[in-house]
Amino acid sequence: MKTVNIITLVLVIIGGINWGLVGLFQFDLVAAIFGGQDALLARAVYVLVGVSAVWQLVPLFGAGHAGEAAAQRHHR
Repeated sequence: MKTVNIITLVLVIIGGINWGLVGLFQFDLVAAIFGGQDALLARAVYVLVGVSAVWQLVPLFGAGHAGEAAAQRHHR
């Protein structure tokens, strides 16, 4: 599970950097590397980044629930 979390986190970071480049310079690095936004490989990367973002919600909410449980134990 840890390996999947690291891979998905890296992909989310890549996606964030790509969106930053799009916003700042109107330059889509993924499209430039893989042959345009409509290229199959570019679309695959976009999908993987999106799925990775959804996957990263799992540890985010898990950490939130763990923090709540720890806070409740400490409060007693």
